[in-house]
Amino acid sequence: MKKNVLINIKGIQKIDGVQDVTELFTQGSFYKRNNSYYVTYSESEATGYSGSRTTLKVDSQNRVILIRSGEIRSHLVIMPGERNIGHYGTEAGDLMIGVDAKTVKSTLTENGGSLYFSYTLDVNASLLSENEVTIDVKEMEQ
Repeated sequence: MKKNVLINIKGIQKIDGVQDVTELFTQGSFYKRNNSYYVTYSESEATGYSGSRTTLKVDSQNRVILIRSGEIRSHLVIMPGERNIGHYGTEAGDLMIGVDAKTVKSTLTENGGSLYFSYTLDVNASLLSENEVTIDVKEMEQ
């Protein structure tokens, strides 16, 4: 059953030794289907992806799949021990990038919980950024 939730997303991105921290509080939905948890929310101007919707799928293999649809589209697979090639949309255009996951930790249950993942992004095998994301999902009170 789909639940309305409050979502707190904290992202840390390091590029050339410079760290940038962003935090977003938003509302979205959360549900479980076929042993996978889904977190969905609409992006805003604050994230730079206005007009897009993001879905995070966390499956039983501890893999995170980020799917962004709408005006700016992305598809990234984050799975420790595997380097994947992903499609990453930006305001300037689309990129094919390498995604190398370091860690995925999930305490998600039917009632919400937390998700943490860290990964690097590269273009043509050159490091683009190091990233950490923490997502807390809490059911909204009726």
